[in-house]
Amino acid sequence: MKYILFVVAISTIFFACDSDRVYEQNHTIPNNQWYIDSIPSFTFTITDSTAAYNIYYNIRNANSYPYYNLYLTYYLLDEEGNQVSARLQELTLLDPKTGKPLGNGLGDIFDHQIVALPNFKFPKAGTYTIRLKQYMRQDPLPSIMSVGIRVEQAEGS
Repeated sequence: MKYILFVVAISTIFFACDSDRVYEQNHTIPNNQWYIDSIPSFTFTITDSTAAYNIYYNIRNANSYPYYNLYLTYYLLDEEGNQVSARLQELTLLDPKTGKPLGNGLGDIFDHQIVALPNFKFPKAGTYTIRLKQYMRQDPLPSIMSVGIRVEQAEGS
């Protein structure tokens, strides 16, 4: 428990000084079991539609995660609920040959920040929602502790 509190405290300090961040939110997966019908939703506001943004997945998994990859689909919706973009993507969480965890980790917990949409331009200023759905064959998917989204202004924008 002390370990988890330490990681949360360090993460809070690290992310508090981040001037490029427009939005960042993570959802805890109950009992570290991500069910296919559990679709976390993240809503944020874009004020400058002329700027480019990088959108990242935040994934936290335990070392006991049984696969090297994670398939998920994002659905990006505008404030009227119209789908702006959607795509199935494969995220690599462990080295496929060695099984060595990728990302940053302490003990048996690993954090990954993986680009979902690089240099993305939103069609207009407004409120947007991203929904994430896991597309693995196992339901529930074990050892996924949290999933999230980070939106930041791209360099040079």
